[in-house]
Amino acid sequence: MSDQAITVRTAEGPGRLMRLGLGLLLPGSVLVLWQLLGQYGVISEMLFPTPYSIGQAFVTLASSGDLWDNFKISAIRVVYGFLLGAGLGLLLGISVGLFRSSEKLLDPSLQMIRMIPSLAVVPLFILWFGIGEESKVLLIAKAAFFPLYINTFMGIRDVDNKLFEVSRVLGFSRLKQITRLVLPAALPNIMLGVRLSLGLSWLGLVVAELIASTSGIGYMMSDARQFADTPVVFVGIIIFAAAGLVSDTLIRLLEGRMLRWKDSYQG
Repeated sequence: MSDQAITVRTAEGPGRLMRLGLGLLLPGSVLVLWQLLGQYGVISEMLFPTPYSIGQAFVTLASSGDLWDNFKISAIRVVYGFLLGAGLGLLLGISVGLFRSSEKLLDPSLQMIRMIPSLAVVPLFILWFGIGEESKVLLIAKAAFFPLYINTFMGIRDVDNKLFEVSRVLGFSRLKQITRLVLPAALPNIMLGVRLSLGLSWLGLVVAELIASTSGIGYMMSDARQFADTPVVFVGIIIFAAAGLVSDTLIRLLEGRMLRWKDSYQG
């Protein structure tokens, strides 16, 4: 290995540690201040339990197995809802993006449905599908559908029209045009849509589980709220935040691999 490569790797090590330290500086400072304010009675522990109390609640839930059981149920709901909503969003985004007739037929209705808040359709979903898994998965799917649909549609429409002309000259079939031209060119927008859809899937899960559920992290939070067990509510919030961050990080890693060809500004 050359001296230059060793120097580059050595420089990358401190650089990563510095970025990690900067990332932890703000939340670490907030936690320390929060603990001190709660410990000395400046803020109410009933409304804002200290990080130590929240940590104790987390350990108790984790050791009893309740946390894992509820999280597993919530994660399965998110996966099913995301696959359903994002899959339909991708297919319809491609259809509307490629064909003007599909846009005129579908897009006005879809845009109207997009404006309906998820909370407004919860009573209907409960009436139609009950409080079982169907209503929860469909609420999550509704949240996941529109970001990917819109970003796929816009990504296709942003493709240079000259590339379509070249594909017609080369005699590409419609399937080959989609796989070799449209999807690669629209991939940055599609991956952005995937990230937004996955994030909104977790938000849709919160809505579904807080309103009509007998299991899951949202139900655990709602049950704790009734008994004024505020630390457990904060544990649920932290779990949702951590799960969203981990899933977003995984999508960003996948995005980095799929878009290695794209020379973009890194800041």
